[in-house]
Amino acid sequence: EVQLVESGGGLVQAGGSLRLSCAASGLTFDDYTIGWFRQAPGKEREFVAAAAWSYELQYADSVKGRFTISRDNANNSIYLQMTSLNPEDTAVYYCAATRSVHFSPNYYRVGFYDYWGQGTQVTVSS
Repeated sequence: EVQLVESGGGLVQAGGSLRLSCAASGLTFDDYTIGWFRQAPGKEREFVAAAAWSYELQYADSVKGRFTISRDNANNSIYLQMTSLNPEDTAVYYCAATRSVHFSPNYYRVGFYDYWGQGTQVTVSS
């Protein structure tokens, strides 16, 4: 059974930083593209960042230069370092996985991913 477990969310002031972690189990981690998505109240789930096994990386324009995604294939983990946070970053953040070694053109689509974690809340106060 594939499991993705996020951690690291919390409350932070605007301008602050947080590091989210996602621990994966039940899959051959190297074969998967891992993504981070977020969903704010009343809004659709949106793409944040993704990393393929080949270490190709992609970011949403709204987080470029502020967020950094990284993966540790040896430990089946993926991280999202978030800096310069602002209230618009407030959302539940989800880790997602799909079996794809390299990036597909659909990497930013919610439907591209087969497995999802339970989410971790990030709240940025002004």
